[in-house]
Amino acid sequence: MTIDELICAARGGSARATGRLLTFVEGPRRPEVLAAVGVPAPARIIGITGPPGAGKSTTVGALVGAYRAGGERVAVLAVDPSSPYSGGALLGDRIRMAAHINDPDVLIRSVATRGHLGGLAAAVPAAITLLSALGYGLVIVETVGVGQSEIEIAAVADPTVVILNPGAGDAVQAAKAGLLEVADIVVVNKADRAGADQTVRDLRAETHAPILKLVAAQGDGVPELVEAISAHHRSDSPTRRAARARSQILSMAATLLRAHTDLDRLAAAVADGTCDPYAAAAQLVVGDDR
Repeated sequence: MTIDELICAARGGSARATGRLLTFVEGPRRPEVLAAVGVPAPARIIGITGPPGAGKSTTVGALVGAYRAGGERVAVLAVDPSSPYSGGALLGDRIRMAAHINDPDVLIRSVATRGHLGGLAAAVPAAITLLSALGYGLVIVETVGVGQSEIEIAAVADPTVVILNPGAGDAVQAAKAGLLEVADIVVVNKADRAGADQTVRDLRAETHAPILKLVAAQGDGVPELVEAISAHHRSDSPTRRAARARSQILSMAATLLRAHTDLDRLAAAVADGTCDPYAAAAQLVVGDDR
């Protein structure tokens, strides 16, 4: 099938066609797909991140249920830190979102952090553009909670929600890991456990973002989280959109520079002392041979 035929089939409800198009935007055929879909009305994008075991996927499942109850078509992009072929993140997400996997208006897709053309910074915005064109009004991006992916997702999501657990110094550890720097909303999940109130107090000393308590597995606090997300979205402005666009451009540029063909040569020159890092950086960015 041609790209146009796949888009037509995907808009008609073909999960197989949607899957093939998503595979294309993660690889060399990305420009073809993006040219075919044009510039669709943008979907709302919610980023969900936090340390392993915090209950991110359970929270995503609860949010999907809440938004589906309101008639939204929802796509979930679950970032897999290993391989697009491992099935690890996708399998886990399907287990946690069992109530939604047979819903034709819910799409769950695993996206690998390695192996895609341009990396995660390029793969996710392209996937979001495609999903917007296919009629998904809401895209939830769940990331692993460690590393560069959080910065990249914060550049496209509005808001970015950081999920933490009570106790064990989670607030301090999240601050050290840089998670709170990208947080628009902070959620203390499993808030029925001891230490939840103390964790909230600790977080208030570390961030100015709104802090909510949640028991995602039971649905407690989900309406409040949905309202906080809506309130954040309503307060969006051209200045904030421009700031996200700037971050997205810089993140994508950094990804491209890491794959630059001259990087290894310049690194060797700096290492052996024949070039200084300032000149090497200038040459990498603008092709300056000085």
